[in-house]
Amino acid sequence: MSCCCFGALVSNKKNISRSQPDLAGFSSSKNIKLFSYNELRSATDNFHPRNRIGRGGFGIVFKGTLRNGTIVAAKVLSTESKQGLHEFLTEIDTITNVRHPNLVVLLGCCVQEDSRILVYEYVENKSLDHVLLGPNNAAVELNWGIRSAICMGAASGLKFLHEELDPPIVHRDIKASNILLNNNFIPKIGDFGLAKLFPDNVTHISTRVAGTTGYLAPEYALHGQLTKKADVYSFGVLVIEIISGRSVSKTWLSDTDKLLLEWTWQLYEEGRLIELVDPNLKEYPEEEVLRFIKVALFCTQASSNRRPSMLQVIEMFSKPIRLNEKELTPPGFIQDSASISKVSKATITSNLRIKDTSSSDSSVPFSSAPVTCTEIVPR
Repeated sequence: MSCCCFGALVSNKKNISRSQPDLAGFSSSKNIKLFSYNELRSATDNFHPRNRIGRGGFGIVFKGTLRNGTIVAAKVLSTESKQGLHEFLTEIDTITNVRHPNLVVLLGCCVQEDSRILVYEYVENKSLDHVLLGPNNAAVELNWGIRSAICMGAASGLKFLHEELDPPIVHRDIKASNILLNNNFIPKIGDFGLAKLFPDNVTHISTRVAGTTGYLAPEYALHGQLTKKADVYSFGVLVIEIISGRSVSKTWLSDTDKLLLEWTWQLYEEGRLIELVDPNLKEYPEEEVLRFIKVALFCTQASSNRRPSMLQVIEMFSKPIRLNEKELTPPGFIQDSASISKVSKATITSNLRIKDTSSSDSSVPFSSAPVTCTEIVPR
């Protein structure tokens, strides 16, 4: 979205002045902090490129400093919501009141005509993909203590969204760039709730399609079956990235052109799973690391019904229990047969195929039977 479009909005003072009293009354009743466009323009130095700190499927993020000295992240939404103003603010109110240590805080928003800007707390260490997968790993050493805490924190945030809210929120875009890290490397999930603000045909399959495609649960990417288990799948992929230090968007075995998840399953079958661990991770408890990887494989099983809940994931992470690997089935993942950087959902469905690594058959076995992820006997 080009920021210059706001010039017309600012010049249209009549419309803005007429709408502001209504907005103020509505926001106060809904506990929404409203920022003016001029306030955010000043905070970001007119949305200067040097203040740009991120970009995603929903918009561009700028670092800004408010008049009171508070540093914020202003996300200029790139897609117009199909909702009316009051419906949009009602959803913003819902998201604003969702508070958890592992979720980014939404401070408020700016609404002018058809444009929307969301104002978030600023998180110091940027995103996980910058720290873990960026150039030279951003010169940050992530030991196992930090990596395991990131896995646990992200799991805790997702469990809160899935199990402790009514109605629950399905994030729909769990990936490394949406996991922000504060100055103590505590993870905070960003962009939760944005799926509620946009129509179904506005997806996150846009700017970094290769990486995002790797996170998509097959049943969601191909058939639009969006449930909590789609988030669980994406989380499993994220854990594999955190432990391996590798991006899901790249192939890792040049001779066979395998994707990261496919390679992980091959290593598991061959009993060489420890080879997945990031070479930069010098010291780590091998048994615990292997348990985390296996939990990630439980999360990425082709059948959504076989994936654990986030509550079960946290239990498997936090206790030295023996996983019931007899119940573990191969992962399902998406392989793209063509470039899909700018295509519709219908085109994506026709160009992508689901691959179940257990056979050459493209069908995915679904089971309604409950799955036991752990055995009774602890290690």
